[in-house]
Amino acid sequence: METLTKEPTRQIAPDRRPRPPTKRRRGARRNLTAYGFLCAALFCFAMFAWWPIIREVILSFQSTNLVDAPEWVGLDNFRTVVDDPAFGQAWRNTLVFTLLALLCGYIVPFAVAIVLNELRHARAYLRFVVYLPVMLPPIVSVLLFRWFYDPGPGLFNQVLDFVGLPTLSWLDSTSTALISLVIVSTWMNLGSGVLIYLAALQNIPGDLYEAAELDGAGILKRIWHVTIPQTRLILLLMLMLQIVATMQVFIEPFMLTGGGPENATVTVVYLMYQYAFVYGGNYGAGSALGLMLMLVLLAVAAVQLRLTREEK
Repeated sequence: METLTKEPTRQIAPDRRPRPPTKRRRGARRNLTAYGFLCAALFCFAMFAWWPIIREVILSFQSTNLVDAPEWVGLDNFRTVVDDPAFGQAWRNTLVFTLLALLCGYIVPFAVAIVLNELRHARAYLRFVVYLPVMLPPIVSVLLFRWFYDPGPGLFNQVLDFVGLPTLSWLDSTSTALISLVIVSTWMNLGSGVLIYLAALQNIPGDLYEAAELDGAGILKRIWHVTIPQTRLILLLMLMLQIVATMQVFIEPFMLTGGGPENATVTVVYLMYQYAFVYGGNYGAGSALGLMLMLVLLAVAAVQLRLTREEK
């Protein structure tokens, strides 16, 4: 008689495949990744932007050589800066440079952008030509203009002599030194402003220009009644950026004139450099002057934000 053998029951192994992440887990992973990048950016800002500002404020009330223990001196650094005969001259030069740079470096890029926007041929090539000075290192541009301004074989004097005009001592005369720096600064930063204005101009609807032409408006009236109103927010933003940038001018007077002749090109930032690295390492006075400049620029930024809010 055959005996029936009972086969052992086969146990089903549990499914060990990983379960797909839930919607909440996927959201948490995305948030962690975003916060990771945000923390890295905040760390860079804190180390290279915010901490130097805080350090400058602290140094402006101290006397230190960055080696020995600092000594708290209160407002003595501010008194030293204000009593310096070059203090008023530096602020006057900075304000005059800013006004001249606004006339050249603010209006000229907008005019060039309007011209490029109206062209139909070689537009990409001309944009590259206009933006080329921005791609050059600032020191290269400054050295190039040093040769242009050379009183002997310089390009500008050679052109003046060729057309029969008297030559100029561009960097050696108190009447032409500051405007010479403005020309250099305008040429170095022209491309950035032109590209920003071009982007704003291309967002203006063409119907507005067509309606203005049907009403008989010429090119100047179209610019005044269509172009400027449609780009007013960009114009206000660029105005603020231009003021902030020009009031911090340093490379041009440092490399071309050394603040001369007769302190005609000494600016606020250049005077800060002299306090910190020329006048025996007076970092406290340099920081005090930098704090004054920062407060002025904050006031300019506050006014610009108020105007922008009103325009909206």
